[in-house]
Amino acid sequence: MKKWVEDQINSTTKKALPILSFPCTQLLGVKVSELINDAELQAKGMIEVAKRVDSGVSVSLMDLSVEAECFGSNICISDDEVPTVVGKIIESEEDANNLVVPSIGSARSKIYIEAIRKVSECITDRPVFAGMVGPFSLAGRLMDVSEIMIQCYDEPEMVHTVMEKTTAFLIEYAKAYKNAGANGVVIAEPVSGLLSPSLESEFSSPYVKKIVDAVQDDEFIVVYHNCGNNVDKMTESISSIGAMAYHFGNSVDMETMLKAFPQNVLVMGNVDPAGVLRMRDCDSIREKTLSVMEKCKDYKNFIISSGCDIPPLTPWENIDAFFGAVKEFYGKQN
Repeated sequence: MKKWVEDQINSTTKKALPILSFPCTQLLGVKVSELINDAELQAKGMIEVAKRVDSGVSVSLMDLSVEAECFGSNICISDDEVPTVVGKIIESEEDANNLVVPSIGSARSKIYIEAIRKVSECITDRPVFAGMVGPFSLAGRLMDVSEIMIQCYDEPEMVHTVMEKTTAFLIEYAKAYKNAGANGVVIAEPVSGLLSPSLESEFSSPYVKKIVDAVQDDEFIVVYHNCGNNVDKMTESISSIGAMAYHFGNSVDMETMLKAFPQNVLVMGNVDPAGVLRMRDCDSIREKTLSVMEKCKDYKNFIISSGCDIPPLTPWENIDAFFGAVKEFYGKQN
């Protein structure tokens, strides 16, 4: 994978790398509620997406409710939307101290690991990346996002207690994906992007770095994703975690992010998945995609992507328009 990163940087024509998984429901004719509970369907969905688009990698479902459910959170499941966490399970220091780190394979984690095991044997023409939540974003789901923001000031030790436990679980979860055949993992840490830079450097980056240090090697890559509004003010802290690739949302300027990161790591983003890819017409999608690529063309380590997970009901003609724009851009360059 280290060689793969080098090859991407040195290539003059790069394949788009959107976080594209849930729209496979349309290709399979199934509901989101069915997909998230069936490893076979998830594998088939990834395979169908790989057949449909010439993407740089195959990415598994970015379902950031899985890990919280393992800890005991309640999940809201619908037929057309990505699952969400409901309520909180940690309200006090006692709750934090009593929080049990779940075993790998508990709740739906076993389904997602098995899906990677199945698909890694079938998709061999591009890397396979698993998706998982970041440690602070997971803690925010366990404590409530608004509440954890306050507790970072009022009860920092309680937050650190929860962070130690979420990180311990996520290290083992990433290892399970690695053992199942994944070539990398996309760690989504958007809640930390709402913090101030000083709080982010205390409560998020050190814990993400523990995960990176535990699993990233020549054969397995960590892609750090953050679509928070303040992430452009945290680049020094985020770059210190040592991931081989970084992925940013459409709330920040892509060129600003590229300037802040070393040229030997991949930096990806950032066409708006909901406001543009899901809601706009094909001409608008083409225009926006070409605009981002033109702005970032002088950075060899840039790869065009969606700014975040592409919603399940995004029309496939829109997704095709995105890939068509990428092909058009590199056709003109060459």
